[in-house]
Amino acid sequence: MTASDTLDAAPGTPALDPALAARLKHDGAGLLTAVVQDADDRRVLMVGWMDDEALRRTLTTGRATYWSRSRGEYWRKGDTSGHVQWVRSVALDCDGDTLLVQVDQVGAACHRGTDTCFDGGDLGAVVLSQKEREQ
Repeated sequence: MTASDTLDAAPGTPALDPALAARLKHDGAGLLTAVVQDADDRRVLMVGWMDDEALRRTLTTGRATYWSRSRGEYWRKGDTSGHVQWVRSVALDCDGDTLLVQVDQVGAACHRGTDTCFDGGDLGAVVLSQKEREQ
């Protein structure tokens, strides 16, 4: 038994609904991109990865669960940091390859202790005025 085994819902919990599973388009590693957004102010907090099991856990427990590509195990946001993500909604994009997970974030979303993983990451892209866009 590994630490990730304790994240399961009750024993015997059914697998991901087959109708939903049929809509999913995984990458070569069997994963879907999960864009995580604050449910109230709509800020993008982080990006994670889910397979069918992580998605099932997220949908059935009310807590966001991800697949760690570096550690090769499931992790539930907040179990070690206390920075829990309470799920408000999960939506699948039109291509079936990306999830939008809206959450109530408790504490920092980023492992660096910042509100989002994008704090301080602005790359300085050119932003055109409306007049410049019309030319």
